[in-house]
Amino acid sequence: MFIKSVRSQFASLRCCPHLSSPSVPLSDQEKRKQQPFDFEDSFVFLLFFGDWSDLSMGVEQNNHDAEEGTLEIGMEYRTVSGVAGPLVILDKVKGPKFQEIVNIRLGDGTTRRGQVLEVDGEKAVVQVFEGTSGIDNKYTTVQFTGEVLKTPVSLDMLGRIFNGSGKPIDNGPPILPEAYLDISGSSINPSERTYPEEMIQTGISTIDVMNSIARGQKIPLFSAAGLPHNEIAAQICRQAGLVKRLEKSNDLLEGGEEDNFAIVFAAMGVNMETAQFFKRDFEENGSMERVTLFLNLANDPTIERIITPRIALTTAEYLAYECGKHVLVILTDMSSYADALREVSAAREEVPGRRGYPGYMYTDLATIYERAGRIEGRKGSITQIPILTMPNDDITHPTPDLTGYITEGQIYIDRQLYNRQIYPPINVLPSLSRLMKSAIGEGMTRRDHADVSNQLYANYAIGKDVQAMKAVVGEEALSSEDLLYLEFLDKFERKFVTQGAYDTRNIFQSLDLAWTLLRIFPRELLHRIPAKTLDLFYSRESAN
Repeated sequence: MFIKSVRSQFASLRCCPHLSSPSVPLSDQEKRKQQPFDFEDSFVFLLFFGDWSDLSMGVEQNNHDAEEGTLEIGMEYRTVSGVAGPLVILDKVKGPKFQEIVNIRLGDGTTRRGQVLEVDGEKAVVQVFEGTSGIDNKYTTVQFTGEVLKTPVSLDMLGRIFNGSGKPIDNGPPILPEAYLDISGSSINPSERTYPEEMIQTGISTIDVMNSIARGQKIPLFSAAGLPHNEIAAQICRQAGLVKRLEKSNDLLEGGEEDNFAIVFAAMGVNMETAQFFKRDFEENGSMERVTLFLNLANDPTIERIITPRIALTTAEYLAYECGKHVLVILTDMSSYADALREVSAAREEVPGRRGYPGYMYTDLATIYERAGRIEGRKGSITQIPILTMPNDDITHPTPDLTGYITEGQIYIDRQLYNRQIYPPINVLPSLSRLMKSAIGEGMTRRDHADVSNQLYANYAIGKDVQAMKAVVGEEALSSEDLLYLEFLDKFERKFVTQGAYDTRNIFQSLDLAWTLLRIFPRELLHRIPAKTLDLFYSRESAN
C-alpha cells in the first residue's frame, strides 16, 4: 500500500519540531490536544488538480453517526504537520468524506482544490502535483467543503465545445444547467441492463457490414502512431446515425435515420493541431449541431486528463437516460489517459505493475467502459468507441490488452494497408464485433446481412492464403479457382475497404456493393449463403 511506501520517507517527521503545526481549527469551535504524528494511524489521500472554478459542485450531506462527529462545512484547518517532496501531511482532520472536495489556501492567497480519495481516521496525506513550493505549516489552511465533484449538464450542451474540465471554450454563453451530476456516475444494476441490439450506422462499409455496432455496445479502435485514427473518428462523427425501422417491403428495410441521435466526443492529450482539426471539421461539415466536444490538450494538467472522459460520459448519461437520445461516445486517445494514470501512480509512489502502469488500471478502465449500455425502461442508449494508439504497434501492450478484456470486440487499423494508400486502413481479419448478431438481420438491417458478412470473411481469408501461396509457387501454378480468389482479394480492398473520407455509404449500399464482389464467384462456391438468400439476391447477369 501507499501508506507503507511513505512510512520510511516520513519517519523523520516525528523528531522535526520545525514541521510541527498548530492543530487548532481556525473556527475555534473545538480545541484539540497536541498529539505526536503516528504513521500507524490512517490517512486521507487528496488528489490535486489545480484551480478549476468552472466545475460546479453539488453538496451531499455527511451521514456519520452522531457519536463519530459530523463534518462542519466550511471549517478550516491549519494542521499541516509535514512537507516532503510532492506530499503534505495533515493532522486532526474531522469527518472527511470519500471524494470530497477540499480547498487549500497558501500563505500568499493562492487557492488549490483537491478531492478525497481515501478516508480512515483523522490523519491526511495530501498530494500536490504542481509542487509543494510555498506550502508551510504556519500559514497554509485547508477547508473541507462537504461537496463532491459534479458537473452541470443540459440539452443545450449539444453543439458546444468545452475544455477537459467542462468549461465552454467556444465563446458561447454559459450553459444553463438542468441538473448537476456526479462525474463518477453510478453502477448500472446488471438486472436492469437491456441487451444491446439494433445497429448504429457509421457509414464505413468494413464496420457496418462486417463489424456491425449495436446500440449500447463498447468496441475500441486499435490504432498506432502515424495512422489516420483521427480522420476515421471525424468521419464517423460526420456519418454516424441510426438505421430507421420502417415498414417492410419484400422483407427488406429502406434506409433512413432517426432524429434522437447525439455524439459526445472527448479528446485527451491531443496537440493544438489535432484539436483545431476536430473543431474545424465538425463546424464546416454541419455535424457540430449534434456533437458535444470536450478537448483536453497535451499541455493541460495531467489530472484533468483523468476526469475528461468521466465528464463526457456523465453528459452522455444525461442525454441518453433523461433526454431519450441514442448517444455515441468517442474517446481518443485512451493511451494518453492510461499514461496520465501511470504518471499519477508514480507520483504517489505506488508499486508499479506491468510496464509501470498501476495494478488497478484494469478496474479503472472498467469504470469508464462499463458506463456504456442500455437500461430497462429508458429509451436512450450509450455506445462507446474508445480509440487507442498501440506503442510500437504492440497489441499486447497493457492498454489495448486490458481494453480487449473489458470491451466487446475491436476494430483494427492496419499499417500495411495504410502504406498501400488504402483508406480507411481497417483490417477486417483481426477485427471483431461480439454483439453484431443482435444488431443485424431482418427487421433491423436486411435478412442477408449475416450471411454476406460470413461469406466476405471466408473469401477474403482464402484470398490472403492464395496470395501467400502465389509468392512461393508463382501465379502459373494456381488453379482457375485460386485466380478467382485473387481477383476478389484485389477488388475487395480497392472497392469495398477503400472509401473516401467524405464518401458515405449506408448499410444497404454497402450490402449491395458486397453482392457485386461476391458475384465474381459462381453460385456453387458461395457455401456460407443459404439457397433461399441466393435466389433472392444473387444474379450473374448483374455482375460487372
